[in-house]
Amino acid sequence: MTRISWDQYFMAQSHLLALRSTCTRLTVGATIVRDKRIIAGGYNGSIAGGDHCIDKGCYVIDHHCVRTIHAEMNALLQCAKFGVPTENAEIYVTHFPCLQCCKAIIQAGIKTVYYAKDYKNHPYAIELFNQADVKVEKVELMEKVIDFREIQA
Repeated sequence: MTRISWDQYFMAQSHLLALRSTCTRLTVGATIVRDKRIIAGGYNGSIAGGDHCIDKGCYVIDHHCVRTIHAEMNALLQCAKFGVPTENAEIYVTHFPCLQCCKAIIQAGIKTVYYAKDYKNHPYAIELFNQADVKVEKVELMEKVIDFREIQA
């Protein structure tokens, strides 16, 4: 038996988290890792106890769903809530982070961003990652690792 790589393991975790998303426009998952250990995970969805897009529809302003908290932010907020430091950590995300998440990732001290799919990669986000010396690497999930189509509710 061949073990999957760490990158595939953590990226698979992010894709698994995305299956919990309550957004109907795009499902995203994020896993924060330090020293090869998962310290937090998040998916895009509404505030705890709030209305969800899957129930009430997306609340779109200027082409963005404002009902939804992004996966990266949910993972970072989980660290903040429970006092888990993010300095020098890595984050694995199913999609390239938006500009706002990019800034939060930098401010949190995360040093490496791994993402599986390009998604509206903002040129300024790329510039900010470069300025902050944050490594950004595309790591596509090898779907043979886990067949997500077989997961049933």
